[in-house]
Amino acid sequence: MRADNSSPLIAVIGSDGSGKSTVCDHLLTYLENYGPAVRVHLGKQAGNVGRAAAQLPLIGHMIGRKIETDTKKVRSKSSKMKMLPSLVISIFVVRRLLRFRRMLAFRRQGLIVLTDRFPQSQIPGAYDGPAFPENKRGNPLITWLAGREKKAFQWMSEHKPDLVIKLNVDLAVACARKPDHSPEALARKVETTSKLNFMGAHIVDINANQPLDDVLLSVEKAVGQFMQDYGYANHPQVIPAE
Repeated sequence: MRADNSSPLIAVIGSDGSGKSTVCDHLLTYLENYGPAVRVHLGKQAGNVGRAAAQLPLIGHMIGRKIETDTKKVRSKSSKMKMLPSLVISIFVVRRLLRFRRMLAFRRQGLIVLTDRFPQSQIPGAYDGPAFPENKRGNPLITWLAGREKKAFQWMSEHKPDLVIKLNVDLAVACARKPDHSPEALARKVETTSKLNFMGAHIVDINANQPLDDVLLSVEKAVGQFMQDYGYANHPQVIPAE
């Protein structure tokens, strides 16, 4: 175990269609062989803001459509950031910060922490990064909100994971697994995944094009070696016979 006695922080990242959720489900059970472990979801990317807002009771669909319209306008050079999407983005930043602080609290308690996704400030506008467009501001309040978001992501990014499991998947495979997703959006996520370095964190690249069983074996091997190097012994759980 490390000299500072901090428990391991392991992050799983990857584009939609890479198998993140399945890998995290399996990996949490595997990590419990090494001690008490907890899984924390740290995602809420910019592209999901409108869809998330649409889940709100009564007025959700109206707000979701409005955010989607405003977001499309912001992509043009002449449009400024609107107040409604700015406020919604800021609400989800606060929500994300609360989840992140909760994750840090688990780690202080000595739990092995597994995160599904991890905040990054390397590529603004990309998934799990700042949502406010670069150099696209509105009124002073929106500019202030954008600045607060940037600082929040910089702070979260400073807590780099001890191990990053990067699930790399080809665009064609991601599209086949997620036919309801936009190919353009998936292409951006696949490209972003390949570039993220999490400030020099230890990254293990996994070929997520493989059959699921092979992916899980590769992940187990990488995490098992990491946990051994970290000073943890594997104590497989024994399931009592019925």
